[in-house]
Amino acid sequence: MISKNRVEELINGRIGELNNGLFLVDLSISASNVITVELDKHQGGVSVEDCIAVSRNIEHNLDREQQDFELNVSSAGLDRPFRVLPQYIKNVGRTVKVVKNNGEKLEGILKNVNESGIVIENSKKEKVEGKKKKELIVEQHELPFDSIKETKIVITFK
Repeated sequence: MISKNRVEELINGRIGELNNGLFLVDLSISASNVITVELDKHQGGVSVEDCIAVSRNIEHNLDREQQDFELNVSSAGLDRPFRVLPQYIKNVGRTVKVVKNNGEKLEGILKNVNESGIVIENSKKEKVEGKKKKELIVEQHELPFDSIKETKIVITFK
């Protein structure tokens, strides 16, 4: 079986050479040597050229004569949940949907990220006692990473 550490070294080596904000989100190698690599970028999106550069570095440094493999290199995708801290950091200021481990769902703006968790801010109009009109209530929710099952970007077309 192909060594995951070796593939990760090849990926990180090329990412370092490119020096364009690219980072590894996920790497998996199946029992049948299907290598799947997901990348993201701190600023903007992952280009086809980024995927080709990483793919070629892996292709040229693994010997197909020794072990045959299939290689898939792609961007993490907007519809996929966040899996690493840099994805959270990249998306500060965007609207996200969080599903907590207990099934509770929260939607709001990702305001802050640190090593232990995130802060989500949402607002809603509620009737306040003694007032005729509903008022805008802003709430901030601090969520530790160990309480989060999944976080995704909310895609809107405006």
